Amino acid sequence: MKQSRKGRKTASTLLTATLVGTMLLSACSNSGGNEKANESNGGDKASSGKASTLKVEVFDRGNSPAGSTITNNYLTKLVQDKFGTPNNINVQFVPIPRSEEVQKLNVLMASGSDVPDIVFTYDSGTFYRYAQQGGLTDLGELLDQYGPNLKKFLGDETLAYGQYQGKQFALPAKRSHLGKYSSFIRQDWLDKLNLPVPTTTDELYNTLKAFKEKDPGQTGGKVIPLGMALAPAQFEPLIWSFIQPVMEEQRYTLTQQLGSNDYPVLLPGFKDALQFMNKLYNEGLMSADFSLDEDKKKLGEDAAKGLIGFYSEDDMNPFYADGTYATLQKNIPDAKLSAIDVYTNSEGKHPKPEYAPIGMYLMIPKSSKHAVEAVKYLDWMASEGNLFDMQNGVEGENYTLQNGVPIVKTDASDDVKNRIYNWGDMAIISNGKQLGDADKNVEAYVYGMPEAYQDETRKALTISRSDTIKPVLFDHPIEAQAKYGTALRDKLNEIIVKTTMAKPDQFESTYESVMKDYMANGGQAILDERTKAYEAMK
Repeated sequence: MKQSRKGRKTASTLLTATLVGTMLLSACSNSGGNEKANESNGGDKASSGKASTLKVEVFDRGNSPAGSTITNNYLTKLVQDKFGTPNNINVQFVPIPRSEEVQKLNVLMASGSDVPDIVFTYDSGTFYRYAQQGGLTDLGELLDQYGPNLKKFLGDETLAYGQYQGKQFALPAKRSHLGKYSSFIRQDWLDKLNLPVPTTTDELYNTLKAFKEKDPGQTGGKVIPLGMALAPAQFEPLIWSFIQPVMEEQRYTLTQQLGSNDYPVLLPGFKDALQFMNKLYNEGLMSADFSLDEDKKKLGEDAAKGLIGFYSEDDMNPFYADGTYATLQKNIPDAKLSAIDVYTNSEGKHPKPEYAPIGMYLMIPKSSKHAVEAVKYLDWMASEGNLFDMQNGVEGENYTLQNGVPIVKTDASDDVKNRIYNWGDMAIISNGKQLGDADKNVEAYVYGMPEAYQDETRKALTISRSDTIKPVLFDHPIEAQAKYGTALRDKLNEIIVKTTMAKPDQFESTYESVMKDYMANGGQAILDERTKAYEAMK
């Protein structure tokens, strides 16, 4: 990683955040900060006969088809016709470039008067900063009064991520699929060697040794039994399987959140995982150059060439139409890739992290005079099939139903397909298609894959959401994580690389050295703050 460039970027970001924070507090104080008055104003306008205006942020990705704009298209008209006009509300969409979302939002929030009534961000730090600085409307009573359908749709688990010190300052979009990782093995290699599918870590180790010794893919000595990259999808399933069962206090205090992921750096079993990786590496059972492959490009190339026997990956990644498996079968027509769940912990389970149950943080600025209309709009979206229609279009034209799952009509005209080109940016209460339950949500992904790969896709998605580990959630941000998280994420990579590549007799000393460095550069600060935060929560 280029530390100097990152350092400049971090410094610039911190400076921007400081300046925006100052302006934001000023804007909030100038608005009067009376959210009850804001509620009243919004309600009076809506009921007096005079149309009110609701401004809603929308991402502009520059991908609008001919005849449409990001503010004037099939879905914006649907919203106006089905929600706006019946409620005497003019819904206006305010475009913000996706690539500049945080910067543009900061400027709008600081202005106070020009900011939309509904804004959003994927960045938890941005949400927490706005909440901490008093820039957001407390949505608790509004949600109870005007958002019963929305509240039911999101559920307590999702809503908890929008709370700051016990108050509901954001409405997080609900993620439709929480699974992250699955693992994959060359079934044709197992068949050639007459080996069963491994079901435990020990069985996998023996399988990897057989792959190396017997080279069933006839790679000419280039076989890579275990494909590895310096990326979470490859090492997290392995590492988490070594983590020992812990009490709640340990889970809260010893976990280290670096960026958006939780890592078990201080949890019992982390060292054992590194030692296993060291064993695999020194026995030539895993990718020799994994330390240089942070973008997984080399891993993908090796898997597509038929050199890799087993690897972990983002749940269904290999099965896309132009993905790894399709390329592998072009190169080796009889190759067969199967999804498996193999890394096993001390309880016989196959633990792996899952995503937080959220997407974007939907927020109503404190300066908004239309908080009531904003909540009503989001509640409408969660009601009577409106979300389904926004995400899928018109039955018989955009899709057909199969067992309650919409199947996209690939033979639809471009005009019909383009109706919902921006559904992901308009159906903002959801991250992914929502079909009523997790199994149907998975089927929506399955039916989007090439037919030949659908069974394995279903299997991979099922694996990704079994024996999962939920993220640890505090009721306020851990400042040390924001301060040190980026640098420590690089330190974690350094820990993995150095301990894995060390000679076996140097593992202990290497581990002690890199962990000491990690703790001295922010790890201890995060531990101390999380410990205090847990004690305060209890």
